[in-house]
Parts: sequence; structure tokens; C-alpha cells
Amino acid sequence: MDHDQTGCEAAPEGPMLCVNNCGFFGSAATMNMCSKCHKDMMLKQEQATLAASSIGNIMNGSSSSSGVEPAIAANVEISVDSVEPKTISAQPLVASGSEENLEKKPKDGPKRCTNCNKRVGLTGFNCRCGNLFCAVHRYSDKHDCPFDYRTAGRDAIAKANPVVKAEKLDKI
Repeated sequence: MDHDQTGCEAAPEGPMLCVNNCGFFGSAATMNMCSKCHKDMMLKQEQATLAASSIGNIMNGSSSSSGVEPAIAANVEISVDSVEPKTISAQPLVASGSEENLEKKPKDGPKRCTNCNKRVGLTGFNCRCGNLFCAVHRYSDKHDCPFDYRTAGRDAIAKANPVVKAEKLDKI
């Protein structure tokens, strides 16, 4: 009786399942579909409108006057821009993923000390020279490290402490 006066609808009795019968719960905001099914449906609709507009552009482009073409081209560019980043971002990820897989295949084995070839696993130590070492060879004098710590230390001190010199005579 109270909702009839206010015009509010009653809340549903319980949770509603997705209309696509995927097993998840849907909501009225997503047309009684779960978020995944709703997203897939929206993507299919977007692709269908893109295909229809591109077919219309091809048909109109060959037989229409030049005054109509820029308006159609502007509409097509907007819809293409909204769809292309998804396609472009997916393709390089697949390509870079396959390249990375090729590079990672030799490295899939256990991590080993560069000096003694002992398996180190998670306890390996990375040196500044770029190699991985066990606990015995982790120090630079134990593995004949080519990295110049002295020069690196001098550069760090020089950056942290700039030279400050006062002028001998005050300028007038």
C-alpha cells in the first residue's frame, strides 16, 4: 500500500539468474544478464553497427555526391576509433607474448649460479655486473666482478655533494 502511493516498485523477491543461463546472477541495470554476458552483447552490437556503417559507407561512397561523403566519413572514423584500440592492443600483446615465450623457453629451467652452476632458486643474488650467484660467490671478489665499484661510488658521492665555492671578493 505504501509503494502505490509513492510510485516505487517492489524489490524482486530474490536474486535473478542471468537470462543466458550461464549460472551467474543478473541485474535489471544489465537487462537481467550477468556483467560478462552484458559486455559480450554490447560488443556484438557495437561490431554490428560498425559493419553496417562500413557497408553503408562503401555503398554510398561509390554512388553519392561529394557533399554527403564527409559526413559519413566522420561518423565512420568515430566508430572505428572506439573499436580499433581494443583490436590493436590485443594483437601486439599476442605478438609480444609469443616473442617473450620464445626468449623465456631457455630460461624456464632452474636458476643457477653463473660461477659454479649450483641451483639457487629464490635465494640467488643478482650482482651489478648482471649475473646471478649463489651465497658463496655473491661478493665481487669471489667471482671476479668486472663492475667498477670505485668509480660508481665516486660518481654517487659527486652527485650527492656538489662543489660549493664562495667568491674570494665580494662584488660591488
